[in-house]
Amino acid sequence: MESLRIQIPSMTENIRIVESFIDNVKDRFNINDDIYGNIMVAITESVNNAIRHGNKEDKRKNVTLTAVCADNTVTFTVLDEGEGFDPNSLADPTAPENLDKIGGRGIFLMKHLCDEVKFSNEGRQVELTFYFD
Repeated sequence: MESLRIQIPSMTENIRIVESFIDNVKDRFNINDDIYGNIMVAITESVNNAIRHGNKEDKRKNVTLTAVCADNTVTFTVLDEGEGFDPNSLADPTAPENLDKIGGRGIFLMKHLCDEVKFSNEGRQVELTFYFD
């Protein structure tokens, strides 16, 4: 089992560092192009949520991103230093009253792009798992 890890200050411009990290993970673990797009969207969305909602864009707080590859799976863990939240209390972004809202689709997207999504640490940590051949 091999892992890669980065830690970034909570500033949205650091998303480009996350994109480079994902490219490195893809190359290091030989992840195929079929799931690369899903990984890129889900992980950048998750890190963006950690920066904006978790750490409230406080650049003194960090977001830690880890990727672990084992047995044809790659699992990304995103951890923020915020107060946490209850992932089960989120509004359904597909409900008619929420369709016109600007936000609220990130976790919905992650759940559809990943094979597994697990929240822990009172919502401060999310594990996003992808299966590949």
